[in-house]
Amino acid sequence: MEKHVTAVGVLRIGFGALGILAAIIVFTVLVGVGVLSGDQQARPILTAIGSGVAVFLVVVSVPGIIGGIGLLIRWPWARYLVLIVSVLDLLNIPIGTAVGAYSIWVLVQDETAQLFAPGSSQ
Repeated sequence: MEKHVTAVGVLRIGFGALGILAAIIVFTVLVGVGVLSGDQQARPILTAIGSGVAVFLVVVSVPGIIGGIGLLIRWPWARYLVLIVSVLDLLNIPIGTAVGAYSIWVLVQDETAQLFAPGSSQ
């Protein structure tokens, strides 16, 4: 089960990194369109929307990255964090659903719980 936990950790980090990349792209495109349009009213509106969407995507992505790193290090709290993030990812159809379901399956196994139990050898 250790290989599955490692795979979930890597998936979480990768999925979070994709979310941050999406935030950068959305921000850059919307601000760029606002600047290129030359419209004085469109620029602040598009900048605000781009900033809001980018902040939301980063806020949603960072817990997954932190949880993935925690799983790789085998911190006990990381298992719970990734379970919460995985339940939320079930709503992100289709890839988030697959990653979330796999993560939940791995993290609820008894063998996985023993890996994260206090005092277990790592």
